[in-house]
Amino acid sequence: MGLFGKLFFKQMSRRILIVPDKFKGSLSAAEAAGAIARGWAAACPNDRLVLLPMSDGGDGFGPVMAKALGLKERLIEGIDAAGQARQVGFWLDTESGQSVLETAQSNGLALLPRGRFHPFDLDTYGVGAMLLAAGQEGATRCLAGVGGSATNDGGFGLARSLGWMFRDESGNEIEQWTGLDSLVVIEHPASRRWPRVTVASDVQNRLLGVDGATHVYGPQKGIRPGDVAKAEACLGRLAKVAAESLGTDFSVTPGAGAAGGLGFGLMAFTGASIKPGFELFADATGLEAHVAEADFVVTAEGSIDAQTRMGKGTGQVAMLCRRFGKPCIGLAGQLALGSAAVDPGVQLFRRLAAMVPDLANEPEAMYNPVNCLERLAKREALLTKSADG
Repeated sequence: MGLFGKLFFKQMSRRILIVPDKFKGSLSAAEAAGAIARGWAAACPNDRLVLLPMSDGGDGFGPVMAKALGLKERLIEGIDAAGQARQVGFWLDTESGQSVLETAQSNGLALLPRGRFHPFDLDTYGVGAMLLAAGQEGATRCLAGVGGSATNDGGFGLARSLGWMFRDESGNEIEQWTGLDSLVVIEHPASRRWPRVTVASDVQNRLLGVDGATHVYGPQKGIRPGDVAKAEACLGRLAKVAAESLGTDFSVTPGAGAAGGLGFGLMAFTGASIKPGFELFADATGLEAHVAEADFVVTAEGSIDAQTRMGKGTGQVAMLCRRFGKPCIGLAGQLALGSAAVDPGVQLFRRLAAMVPDLANEPEAMYNPVNCLERLAKREALLTKSADG
């Protein structure tokens, strides 16, 4: 290829990195990546597209991380947060011992009929059973995504599943987390049969208080104002006795309040560490190298808003692009971020675009999100093509 041909090819063929998060309630991260890729390719067929669906620990964490790490899914008979039988899965590579759990496969809010169960009747026992099953299959390490939970038990059910026992003053075993306000003694399991756990979470809430699990996340799970004092008393007693038994107060660790206190339970009863979900995703996928090689980066989520600038995955992608001097385009179902996001002094995003109201009204976008996102990506691709031309 001559010099002119090389220059022409370089001009016409750009490397586009597509790193979307889920559009909650309408598109998974993988579905969003596919829609963006189809729209972009329709406008710029010569561009080389690299698809990297994202998860920072919430819904979709399992499939995203499993693909990045080359793990295979294992299906087992498990239970949901109400103790009802259901098939659950985890991902595993028996050779390396690496596994991935998405705890919402057992204790997920989306699994339960709306309004049928109260959080006082739900627990994380099934999550512990999943962790034990992974260990029995050969897992020695586990990445656990803990978003989307229906529970508020502080990991009590998880701990009981792993062999921990909780007793009141009379020596009676406590079998429901709502009895934890009478907790006196925690008995350790006879042996450790679970893999080493790293919790993926972008939540910084502690277990207790106005910024804790019950106050912040309890209402969306069905905890009413009159339930808060009881829930706090139970989790507070669990935290106090656990600190006395274990020698460390995990309730004050940022992230302890994740998933109704499951973050606390995993730290206290499995020895887990908590890391930002985005950091784990970036490490597993080699995100920095992908960004460094890209000509444009496209990220997306259902709503780009004030929380995007406070550590959500799309905002983290945009900040990484800023560090590498790469233009980042943010696509969304809707925008609520303000002009500061594209202010020349900030340059969080090169451009922002939304399905609503740019291309559709809200009902249309919810009814046919794939088509709307394809059209939005096509439009943005054409704009970058015009700017380059």
